[in-house]
Amino acid sequence: PDMYPGNCWAFKGSQGYLVVRLSMKIYPTAFTVEHIPKSLSPTGSITSAPRNFSVYGLDDEYQEEGKLLGQYVYDEGGEPLQMFPVMEESENAFQIVELRIFSNWGHAEYTCLYRFRVHGKP
Repeated sequence: PDMYPGNCWAFKGSQGYLVVRLSMKIYPTAFTVEHIPKSLSPTGSITSAPRNFSVYGLDDEYQEEGKLLGQYVYDEGGEPLQMFPVMEESENAFQIVELRIFSNWGHAEYTCLYRFRVHGKP
């Protein structure tokens, strides 16, 4: 609900994934990832921010490999809220979206995800 340091979904290490069920099927157009700005971080750095990630559209929650919608890099020096357009267009609408994080900006113990949004057309 807010963007205070530590109010995030933290997972151990630098790799993890999140599967989201949307309220309806949509044709994804973009994704937003948000992290706290360096100015709010107690250490002055955001090494726990996601770095390399991919987003997939899934037909159901049991599907092992979804449709790749794009591969992205969250810029630790950029704005806290960053938008990423769909890179791989699909004729399919999806109700389930998977965010796979492959690395962070250097934190050895955990990665923090503050907000992940899916944008699209019904």
